[in-house]
Amino acid sequence: MAMDGFSVRVLPKLDSSVGHTFFQPSKRINEGQDVTEFLASKAYVDIMTFLLQLNRSMYPTKLPDGRVQSWPLNSDAVEFSAPVRQLQQLLSKLEAILEEAPPDTGPRRFGNVSFRKWHQLVESRASSLLEECLSADLLRTPSTADPSGPTAEVELLAYFLGSWGSPQRLDYGTGHELSFLAFLAGIWKLHGFPQNSAGVEERAIVLGVIQPYLELVRSIIKKYTLEPAGSHGVWGLDDHSFIPYIFGSAQLAPAISELENVPEEGSLADAPPPNGVAKANIVERERGTNLYFSAIGFIYDVKRGPFWEHSPMLYDISGIQAGWAKINKGMIKMYNAEVLSKFPVVQHFPFGSLFSWDRDPTAPVSAATVHTTTPQKRPNDTSHPPMPPAAGGTRAPRATAKVPSYQIPQDSLRVQWRRPGRRGLAHNQQGRLPLGIIPDLLQPGHLGPNDGLHPVKT
Repeated sequence: MAMDGFSVRVLPKLDSSVGHTFFQPSKRINEGQDVTEFLASKAYVDIMTFLLQLNRSMYPTKLPDGRVQSWPLNSDAVEFSAPVRQLQQLLSKLEAILEEAPPDTGPRRFGNVSFRKWHQLVESRASSLLEECLSADLLRTPSTADPSGPTAEVELLAYFLGSWGSPQRLDYGTGHELSFLAFLAGIWKLHGFPQNSAGVEERAIVLGVIQPYLELVRSIIKKYTLEPAGSHGVWGLDDHSFIPYIFGSAQLAPAISELENVPEEGSLADAPPPNGVAKANIVERERGTNLYFSAIGFIYDVKRGPFWEHSPMLYDISGIQAGWAKINKGMIKMYNAEVLSKFPVVQHFPFGSLFSWDRDPTAPVSAATVHTTTPQKRPNDTSHPPMPPAAGGTRAPRATAKVPSYQIPQDSLRVQWRRPGRRGLAHNQQGRLPLGIIPDLLQPGHLGPNDGLHPVKT
């Protein structure tokens, strides 16, 4: 993997001099134990690499003249390349299709059934939509061994269609968000974005594609009242999304130069305080410029009552005193633990040649853990404020493995943001964060003898 000016690795692109065979992506995660195999796969490494690559690009930048350049939403300092504008056009076309599937007015208990019509329209037009909005050369990239066989389009379509929720369950969640991230990463691997200075195209992807995608998804959720998919209820970070909290916290972290590692702690000088998420006036002021507050603003749009009551995890995080950089690091670790390491979330992710099920050669041998085979339960601790009943939704499939029951300790909500080296972080580290991809995040020795590659027994 190339470093390309970053202190984190950059997702490699396909080498045209090496043969490559595309094929229809398929489901490989069928039970909880398969998540352990996923965490040792090349696909996992590629997803984490791309996520961290985008994350670093959103940190404010130290300019040569001593000034600091931040990257707010709608920033004039970020120019969108032709591929980014084509993807914006794709999202606009999907938004227009919403008018063809107005919400059903009949009685319903959960999501609106008209979502199925919208999804069906998108699925029937998906191939032509991609052809209209993406490079023909990219979509028609052939398999080397069989030029008449499947092309890159077959694989991109799978991730594109997986990005818009489930028409069967009438829900949307972080697994669908993950599919869109893979769709963009697949385009990157296929040379679909121009070569540029480190961070330039990545910022354009986040601000020009991912944020509009999130806004479209929020419109879809509200229009069709989609249920959360695989939600932890009030004990989850967010009912539907995760990545805006990663990139949004990076936007508010201290500035770095091109060769500096991301900082352990601190915030941008004029950043709003983390506890501003519980103040509606601050959220309203910041939601137009920051991904984190934009996501919080959507929560205010769809939920009522005290913030600490309907969003206790986000409320707990808002008390972090070490700044937005600390929150950003915690969000990355939490994404690894609560999204990529959870069977209900990743079970529908398909694997092809772009995101391979093959084992990553650097992956250690590790046994399945309770974290990869069963979802977390609500803690019984009574020191927390009383919580409302969890919203009704489709029950997520569970792994068939028999695992011991366990409780979340009271302090576990904050433990992800503890200082490196403390036992609490090692005890809660879940999944496998590939060593070397984020050398500034997990240094050898921080998480014990396994250096953060897989869960540490304590």
